[in-house]
Amino acid sequence: MPTDNRLSRMLHVLIHMDHIGAPVTSETISRMLDTNPVVIRRTMAGLKAAGYLSSEKGHGGGWTLARPLDEVTLRDIHLALGSPRVFAIGLADDDPRCLVERAVNGALKDAMSEAEQRLLTRFGEVTIGALSRDVALFGGARVDANR
Repeated sequence: MPTDNRLSRMLHVLIHMDHIGAPVTSETISRMLDTNPVVIRRTMAGLKAAGYLSSEKGHGGGWTLARPLDEVTLRDIHLALGSPRVFAIGLADDDPRCLVERAVNGALKDAMSEAEQRLLTRFGEVTIGALSRDVALFGGARVDANR
């Protein structure tokens, strides 16, 4: 199962946007992430709908932060991206009547649920503003459109 790296990539983009301090186009962001501008617009639309970004069309337009990053947590962005699965581990469903399968699935489901809740709680404690300051502290964010 492929990993979903949208959270990491969007955090990357939001921190760059914070350091750039001006509208950033989908084309510029797509070059940063080595992807297609349509993919960027689709992903950023979810963040806009959640109130974290705004956009302006036309010359001088682009994506801008709608809220200070100190008000936005990792969990907020995770939720705005549609709450992608945290774990790639899945449960077997070969024979739901099998007592062994049921016992294994029950144990795994409980453990993964607890781990996911702990992770999401931690995500809620970390603001993107804090991450952005960490970047500045460790030498500044690269604002090169190619990264």
